[in-house]
Amino acid sequence: MGFRLWRALPGKGVLLMLNGLSAVALIYEGYNQGVYGSVSGTPGFIAMSGIGYGSTVTYTTKQGGLAAAYYFGAIFGAFIGGWLGDKLGRKKAAFIGALLSFFGSALQCGSINSNMFICARVISGLGIGFINNIILTWVSELTQAHDRGSTFSLVFVSNFLGIFLANWINFGISNSDDAFRWRFPLGFMCIPMFIVIVGIPFVPESPRWLMAHHRNSEAIDILCKIRGDKDASDPDIVREVELINAVVEASYHRRNNYINIALGGRYSGKLHLGRRAVLGLALQQIQQWTGILVMVSWATKLFELSSFDSYKSSWMSGLLNTFGVIGTAAAALVIDRMGRRMCLQVSFAIQGVSLFLVAALIKSSQDRVTSNPSESQVLGTAASSFAFTFVFFFTMFNIVPCWIYGTEIWPQEVRAKGYSFTILGWALGCGTTTFVIPIMLSHIGWWSFIFFGCMNIVVMPIIHFFYPETAGRSLEEVDLLFASDSLLVSKNMAEYNRRVTEAGGNIAVAARRLLDEVDGEDNLDPRRVSLSAVQDARVKIDSEKGHSKSLTEKSSF
Repeated sequence: MGFRLWRALPGKGVLLMLNGLSAVALIYEGYNQGVYGSVSGTPGFIAMSGIGYGSTVTYTTKQGGLAAAYYFGAIFGAFIGGWLGDKLGRKKAAFIGALLSFFGSALQCGSINSNMFICARVISGLGIGFINNIILTWVSELTQAHDRGSTFSLVFVSNFLGIFLANWINFGISNSDDAFRWRFPLGFMCIPMFIVIVGIPFVPESPRWLMAHHRNSEAIDILCKIRGDKDASDPDIVREVELINAVVEASYHRRNNYINIALGGRYSGKLHLGRRAVLGLALQQIQQWTGILVMVSWATKLFELSSFDSYKSSWMSGLLNTFGVIGTAAAALVIDRMGRRMCLQVSFAIQGVSLFLVAALIKSSQDRVTSNPSESQVLGTAASSFAFTFVFFFTMFNIVPCWIYGTEIWPQEVRAKGYSFTILGWALGCGTTTFVIPIMLSHIGWWSFIFFGCMNIVVMPIIHFFYPETAGRSLEEVDLLFASDSLLVSKNMAEYNRRVTEAGGNIAVAARRLLDEVDGEDNLDPRRVSLSAVQDARVKIDSEKGHSKSLTEKSSF
């Protein structure tokens, strides 16, 4: 098997390195989101890209298009990366994604016209599509279930840390020469991806991918290492190997391929995989259309609308995103206690009210710029305070549920593929909003915040009626939450209760019966295998750990 650099580290050190690598990769993603809004308003960038004259942007459609090109690349990167991740392995595919991101960032920094810049943005987007799909999947395949929540907290603190860095770097060099003010922030993006490129050889391949490619001895060797330098005969290692083998077998079922999921889950029957793909994709669309990008990516413009000068707008933008880092860390306190649905509803209510108040106060401030400058300044400060309220509560109650939900609604054997649709929703949502936001701010100003405030109110009933609660649900329960042919949560919960009651209150038995029922409806696939092995392994693990539950009990996800 040869020498492996990760062998020199203790097991916990290997996991720490992988989580650190994931964090650095997502700092890049957050930084890329936050840097463009400020950079695109600098005189040097405006001249290079041809979007205006001096410090004034006159072609907002082109400005938005240059921003959206990044997400256009990410749409293709997510699916190509997922496919290559299965073909070549997580390490090789992640390395390719990191290289694409690195060179895309370097090309953005060195751009001499808008055509070169837009090509560079697409290349960077392809890379981040790889990274968002593969890195998170890779981490989930190496970590244990009880560590998943803390891993997601790490991921999204890192994401907002990237936005935080982008804003403060732009502020710190605001007095530099025109070329440096936009080239340096874009070139700085290369650093996180260079760290990822260098770090990938130090971490192990995914055991699940190795077993899928008949390299069981390597997979077991890695599991022994990352589970605390255990022996291959350890009962915990034996049980985990059994479960991974069962999941790998199940993943070959034709209902778990991209085409079937995209076409509505033709072979998934009562599992309704197509519906789950729509829910994951739509939730990311909802998140992006409720105003977060207008707050973090275009914060400087927001503060200018509040009648602040460019210097104050710049440092307040950095401070705003600092609140985002704090809010994301605070999400760990509420995400499991309140549940995904309640967190989202609280965030939408607070965000909607905050946006309406921001719009009203900006309008009042602008009306008094000439007649009463001091009162205008007070009103502008009040508008800004509600921008801080929005970002803090968004990061505390919204960002983590929207991303973690896309992983929780899928069976283990198809989670990586299913998660691609969540990333697709993120790319489409970010791409469209970053395209239209500069146009909206330029043409309708404070009315933009009214629009996004209304979107928060519109989406509240969608969450209530169509999104089942996943907090505190075990792997066995997830499939049962989607067993009804109805789209409504109430109907699915009624079906959930019926099936569990018929199983004598044993959720694992109810889930196994559901899978056997689905398998019985589709026996034409020559590669089809019974999923009883998956359920046997899961039931065995749960019974040994004392996790068998009655109808009224819940286990943690």
